[in-house]
Amino acid sequence: MPLRKKQWGEDMRTDIVHIGAGELTYEIRNIVEVGQRLQRLGVEVNWENIGDPIAKGEEVPSWMKALVAEAVQDDASYGYSPTKGVLATRRFIAAETNKKGAVQISAEDIIFFNGLGDAISKIFGFLKRTARVLVPTPSYTTHSSAEAAHSGDKPLTYKLDPHNDWYPDIADIERRVKYNPMVAGILIINPDNPTGAVYPVEILRAIVDIARRYDLFLICDEVYQNIIYNGKKTASLAEVIGEVPGFAMRGASKEMPWPGARCGWIEVYNADRDPMFQRYIDSIFNAKMLEVCSTTLPQIVYPRVVTHAEYPGYLQSRIARYQRFSKIAYDCLKDIEGILVNQANGAFYMSVCFEDGVLNSGQSLAIARDEVRTMVEDLVFSADTALDKRFVYYLLGATGVCVVPLTSFASDINGFRVTLLERDEAEFIRIFTVIAAAIRTYLKS
Repeated sequence: MPLRKKQWGEDMRTDIVHIGAGELTYEIRNIVEVGQRLQRLGVEVNWENIGDPIAKGEEVPSWMKALVAEAVQDDASYGYSPTKGVLATRRFIAAETNKKGAVQISAEDIIFFNGLGDAISKIFGFLKRTARVLVPTPSYTTHSSAEAAHSGDKPLTYKLDPHNDWYPDIADIERRVKYNPMVAGILIINPDNPTGAVYPVEILRAIVDIARRYDLFLICDEVYQNIIYNGKKTASLAEVIGEVPGFAMRGASKEMPWPGARCGWIEVYNADRDPMFQRYIDSIFNAKMLEVCSTTLPQIVYPRVVTHAEYPGYLQSRIARYQRFSKIAYDCLKDIEGILVNQANGAFYMSVCFEDGVLNSGQSLAIARDEVRTMVEDLVFSADTALDKRFVYYLLGATGVCVVPLTSFASDINGFRVTLLERDEAEFIRIFTVIAAAIRTYLKS
């Protein structure tokens, strides 16, 4: 009997789509496609959507380039590294952590990845599907999407409170842990992306206490740990975790900065105190063994950069600029009726909230060019377009300023995230003046 010819549009005989495929979204880069379409229509775009210092004109100092050039002359930089990473670099990182942390680790407790995106994929991908990690809301999209995709469901979240400097709501964390036995871990992002918040030590200790009492593990994304300003103080997870199992996520992409190096690592704490957590960490390591290694050159270079005599001054000059710009941005927006804004204190992001009820589906900004207005209206009149995304699209079409809607960060709060990465202060002031004027006009329309 001849096989029936497949008709156009029919599905394959076996479903090949992962149950969590629909949860994999990344609006931070999705908005780029919209901006690029507008660029082709002649709109000049200010890209305030993505945290890439290099893309915003950060100049890598000559001494740092010289260290990379020197390492390139070493044939070893072209080869595979050990599966967990270059041993000398792991020993260096472990020693630095042990200087400040109550927890002591060795080189064997450190695993390198091809950037923290790779680490996040494996961390969530090798969890049992029914084991859930509580993530903040708003939450960095890579974390929330990966957690949702591994489980095939919406991410489980705890609240960051915009009325309290975007600090975690400790009562909300405990409530969600207590009444959901599937929760196995808690994610902390400190300093936080997308809000720019820096968490006091007592908040971190409160989260550690919840994890201890409910027998959970902790994940702390600390990629911005050394970019803190405005006099704020915090602690690394190693300093507060005590006997609770967990790990911190660190990297070279933001601090050096070298995002193109794809060089990130995790530091594992207290794995030997819990056999199940140890098996989970072993599964991540075994997955890395299948890939052979992570990027070798940046691993070799990292200790040389951060111990160089000029590095502390270089890093402090960047931090000072973010501090100054955080105050400029806050001053531009703080008095606008209808929004709530907190000054960023770490990383290089700020999140702005619209107050409840101030947004509606009839608001707009004037767009002079017909083809640009038509494109924006095609986007905003979609039935599933969130109210803050409508504002973001109108802002982009009317002013060329590209930001990211806050509802894209696993949040039901309407708002947007913007970066502090623009290097030219006059241009930075102009951008935030434009944003401020657009908000006022939009809310009155």
